[in-house]
Amino acid sequence: MNNSIKLTCYHCLSAILPGELIEAELGGVQHQFCCPGCMAIAQTIHGEGLEVFYARRAQSSDKPAAYLAGNEIPERLKPYDDPSLRGRFTRPYGDVGELETTLRLEKIRCAACVWLCEQHLRRLIGVKDVQINYVTQKVIVHFLPEQTSLARLLFEIERIGYEAWPFEPSLSLDRAKRERRQLLTRLGVALLGMMQVMMYAWPTYVGADITPEFEVLLGWTSWALTVPVMVYSAGPIFQAAWRSIQTFKQTRMLGMDVPIALALGLAFIAGTINLIKGFGQSYFDSITMFVAFILAARYVELLARQDAQGGAEALAKQLPATCDRLPHYPASQDFEIVPVVNCNPGEVLRVSPGEVVPADGVLIENVSALDESLLTGEAKPVEKKIGDRVYAGTHNILNPLIMRIDAVGQSTRIAGIASLLDQALLAKPVMVSLAEKWAAYFVAFLLLSAFISSAIWLYFDPSQAWTVLVSVLVASCPCALSLAVPTAMAAAQGAVTKLGVLIVRGHVMEGLVKASDLVLDKTGTLTMGQPELQEIINLRQGYSREDALALAAAMEAGQRHPLALSILRAIELENSNPVLLSNPVTNEMGKGLSCGSYRLGSAVWLRLERNTHDGQYGQVHLADEHGLIASFIFLDTPRVGLQHLLRAAQARNITVHLVSGDDSATVAWWANHVGIQHYRGACTPEDKYEYIERLQKEGRFVWAIGDGVNDAPLLARANISIAVGAGAPLAAAGADAILTASSLEPLAKTLALADKAQVIIKENLLWALVYNLLAIPAAMLGLVNPWIAGIGMSLSSLAVTLNAWRLRKA
Repeated sequence: MNNSIKLTCYHCLSAILPGELIEAELGGVQHQFCCPGCMAIAQTIHGEGLEVFYARRAQSSDKPAAYLAGNEIPERLKPYDDPSLRGRFTRPYGDVGELETTLRLEKIRCAACVWLCEQHLRRLIGVKDVQINYVTQKVIVHFLPEQTSLARLLFEIERIGYEAWPFEPSLSLDRAKRERRQLLTRLGVALLGMMQVMMYAWPTYVGADITPEFEVLLGWTSWALTVPVMVYSAGPIFQAAWRSIQTFKQTRMLGMDVPIALALGLAFIAGTINLIKGFGQSYFDSITMFVAFILAARYVELLARQDAQGGAEALAKQLPATCDRLPHYPASQDFEIVPVVNCNPGEVLRVSPGEVVPADGVLIENVSALDESLLTGEAKPVEKKIGDRVYAGTHNILNPLIMRIDAVGQSTRIAGIASLLDQALLAKPVMVSLAEKWAAYFVAFLLLSAFISSAIWLYFDPSQAWTVLVSVLVASCPCALSLAVPTAMAAAQGAVTKLGVLIVRGHVMEGLVKASDLVLDKTGTLTMGQPELQEIINLRQGYSREDALALAAAMEAGQRHPLALSILRAIELENSNPVLLSNPVTNEMGKGLSCGSYRLGSAVWLRLERNTHDGQYGQVHLADEHGLIASFIFLDTPRVGLQHLLRAAQARNITVHLVSGDDSATVAWWANHVGIQHYRGACTPEDKYEYIERLQKEGRFVWAIGDGVNDAPLLARANISIAVGAGAPLAAAGADAILTASSLEPLAKTLALADKAQVIIKENLLWALVYNLLAIPAAMLGLVNPWIAGIGMSLSSLAVTLNAWRLRKA
């Protein structure tokens, strides 16, 4: 009986109670299990050759459900294969019918858990790619819907002992709130314990004369108050340290929680022993103060991390939880208030002024204006007409609008942007990886130093050995070192997201600092690709500029050609009115317009000699039976913010190149017009690729900006690439970042932020270095008590986090 009680489950490591023992042979070895669920999961893991997981994992104590022993998807997961739910939680990926979904994982405890989930999913038929982010606890899966399903993915994750559900921003926000609330509660318990214990320790601080009995009472009361601080408040620290120790054989690195947990455990054990013996330091005041300060620093760090790294949640923060649905439209406009998650494509919604659009769709009634700054960074409202698309997360400003849903959940544009932001977190920048690597090595050095210094003190002054050991462990914890780079990079990424620059790959901010050359495309990047009336020439005597413009505008009224719209914008800007025409306007297809004796069109149609103007977009001519009245010259519009970007590049000695497929004369004119000295026209996509390749062979670090579609080779070859625009083609173009705003000014600000991030990283590393150079020798010499060391360590971490947080206000 005793032997059976001592048995532990091979999978979950929990004790096997009498009567629950189940045995099965796996890999030729007999193993014991506590339930059929554990046995089923172990059989699945061994069956796929992934049994090395059991050598890598952290401890688990959760018993899985017995239904996992079969291969049948449970009823509660089958609804996820319904087309409407699948459309909500998946989005198209690539051109071969693949779907992409983002899942939130639960019960992920360590790197081994990530490895097991990834390996298991990759082996499923139909799964093309799996990417797991341990920090955000999300997995992005690409799969073929004809070979596997969303419900199957969720079930397979459960079969190996974890849980998953489709990611939705509202659920993620709830989880973030819960994480903050839990940490705040732990901090509250630690602060309460610290205040009470320090109050009881006050007589010792001031040397008050108290009776031995009362001193013992205060000591045990302090011990009782320290226990919940150790168990509850510091519980996650001990759990993380234990996981780090268990995975040391595979990772060869120890986490920063190891010295913290070791210091807390040793101090508590020593204090308890001294309390029982009746002499020596108790350390309870130092323990509670240390835990309170470190949790306070981690709470600030959590706020900064969620604020900076939660790009997906930040974009979706404004999404409403409920909406007004019109179930009987158009017969009736009576509405019902329903949760947004219950809405489906094809349904009709009403969005009142001041409310947020809850889903993507098409405007079917009532024109309005929407604030799309959440998606594009542009503060100017966008007018919406019947048939225009409206997007989730945008604010309705003007009139009540009625829309028909065509995308919900992960199919919306905001979810696509959120997915791009999540992908940026999957690849760690080089500086972050190096910082984490050196912080891990520093932990090993710290532990060695602590024990050596304690051993030396044990030889010279045994009474100080324990205090020095705890002080060194606490004072030199590498929290500040490990936070120095990641917090700054995450804060910088969060700041540029607010500017309208979506970072897709994590190396962008690093690369911008290294950039030596900037390569720009012309149409759609340097210019808007929208003509504007530049000048009116060849005016006939007796006609003023205003007369010619008014006559041309009257003929172009109602036309949708870009040059016609340019003429109409020009007369609107000049606050003039078109003349009244006595004859109807006839559109001569491919030639121009005629109205009585007036004709407005091309030089060929009017049989005029065409005068070429450098850099022009086009020209039209106005004539009558007596000949030419005026010629209208149009020029492409430079993109707003271009000069800001060029000045920012010049200030950093970045050489700017203009490379375009337009004719060489036009490219040369534009290069001279905006002040770019290096240019090349008539380039094919292959020519652009070779142009960047030649620069890189000369040792240049190239930053390219293109429109993300026809500039795909340009963006793919560059060291850093930014696509101008929005939508799925950008991801296919392989850009490292996406500019959603129409202005280039955010890129100039991004350059400044990249420089500032580098400065802050250097400041953080310098602070961490100086602190450790001062704190470690002081602790080794016995000049620092444990509670002072705890304050110093916490304040150093807090200083690094707050310094990085300054980037959010940039």
